[in-house]
Amino acid sequence: MKKLFAIVALVALFATASAQKAIVKVPCNANKTVKVWNNKKAPHSNEEVKNEWRTKDGHFKNTSQTVFYLYKADKKSATGQGVVILPGGGYGAVCIEREGFKLAEYFQSIGITALVVKYRLPNYGHKEVPLEDAQEALRYLRKHGKAWKVDPTQVGIAGSSAGGHLAAYTSNFTADEEKPAFSVLFYPVITGTTNMTHQNTFIRLLGKNHAPYLREHYSLENRVTTSTPPTILLLSDDDRVVPSISSILYYEALKHYGVDATMHIYPSGGHGWVGKEKFRYDKEWKAALAKWLQEIKKK
Repeated sequence: MKKLFAIVALVALFATASAQKAIVKVPCNANKTVKVWNNKKAPHSNEEVKNEWRTKDGHFKNTSQTVFYLYKADKKSATGQGVVILPGGGYGAVCIEREGFKLAEYFQSIGITALVVKYRLPNYGHKEVPLEDAQEALRYLRKHGKAWKVDPTQVGIAGSSAGGHLAAYTSNFTADEEKPAFSVLFYPVITGTTNMTHQNTFIRLLGKNHAPYLREHYSLENRVTTSTPPTILLLSDDDRVVPSISSILYYEALKHYGVDATMHIYPSGGHGWVGKEKFRYDKEWKAALAKWLQEIKKK
């Protein structure tokens, strides 16, 4: 019996080690992969005790190790801009395939070096954890970007869905001197107001029994100031996951404070269309974003 238990334990150990190895070596076209920190070495822990794993769709769950995936723009076509990418997933997963790697390839194609972040999830209340991962990604790209023709003053941030919340969260909760140069938000979760939001995003960020004032505090339309970076919002009118009113509230707040902002609302497409070439307005959003990025660089 003891021998049987020993064999089972050995198999389990091998399976766990294999799984952990697979997590690091994610199939993608990144030029470089950087293991940043885990819960023991990072400033804060999300206290995740379950093993990190990937779904059949490639989404990360139970993240406890922060990893950056670098997509370098060709030096001949580099614009000098860089961008940190935060995939969505409702703060319950990191949907890194389309909303991370595919989006990075788009930025790379227009001369912008991109850094995709596998961030640690808040795990029901550790709201500071994903923020510090996003902020560390900005620091990393600014510090090392010169080698890839990235101007440290031209490093922005992009995010979709809950990743859009994290991008806007970073854009408003970071010290002015370290804020991103621009913010690109795809169908972002912004407000925590009932019937205007994706409820699970706020529950996972703030905790299952969070105080009402916290929801108001992390509703990002309430956090905009004159130092919020220039922002573009891209979304669909028929989104049933994150209502378009969420972005509209943020856009109105940006305009109120005189922040350079623009918004594109496409008639259809639902939620989660980044990286989907079958999205009807795929060419339109890419052209609009490329033009906007060129324009803000000149300002």
